[in-house]
Amino acid sequence: MSEENDGNSGKQVIARAAAVLRALENQTGGLSLAQIAKGADLPRTTVHRIVAALEAQQLVTSGKGGVKLGPAIVRLAASAHTDVVAVLRPYAEALGRRTRETVDVCVYRGLHAVSVDQYVSDRELRVVSAIGTAYPIHCTAHGKALLADLPNETITGLFDGHLEQRTQNTITDSQRLLIELDTIRENGYGVDIEEHALGVCGIGVTLNTGMTERYAISLGVPAQRFAEHKSALLSALMQCKAEVEAVIGA
Repeated sequence: MSEENDGNSGKQVIARAAAVLRALENQTGGLSLAQIAKGADLPRTTVHRIVAALEAQQLVTSGKGGVKLGPAIVRLAASAHTDVVAVLRPYAEALGRRTRETVDVCVYRGLHAVSVDQYVSDRELRVVSAIGTAYPIHCTAHGKALLADLPNETITGLFDGHLEQRTQNTITDSQRLLIELDTIRENGYGVDIEEHALGVCGIGVTLNTGMTERYAISLGVPAQRFAEHKSALLSALMQCKAEVEAVIGA
């Protein structure tokens, strides 16, 4: 067999393995071989062979519940998460220097957006919180931007009709929240006008990184200067989003 044929055969094997892994994505209950074959659009015999090879590398596991993603995938995902944060850092720093406001990079975690990196404003009056802070997803700019990427049925199921009130400006009615999320989908960014904390405003967008994890980047701004500078802040934020996605976007 020629080197070219070897290469084509190798690419086909990798593509099929990737199709199997994609079929298992978000399938926490596991899938049968027949279900994987249907989802990956592959013959069942091929799926059986690929699953066996992936299981040997701990990329999948199989048991009574069917085939699931394995522990090696978790380790790879954790490594990729760290790499994404490292890649994002210079862009977050550039955005912070450009706006002189605090920049937060967050990852989606159910009812919260969790801060994984931050560039702190150099101004005396600034918005700062610790890395690792879990922000309520329904009343923060980055949280609402992440929510807007989800279908309304999923969002309704997340909250089960209860939206915690943080300030008098917090949206506590689920239908009002869904209307705002439609606006966010149309505009491409989310805004928090003292909804999470009095005196604090924010503007945030999601980042299309091509990863399973979902990230958002936002600017935290004291209310005293948010309205006056919102247009410039949004422009800088959208520029940052475009730069990041040009490098690591899907």
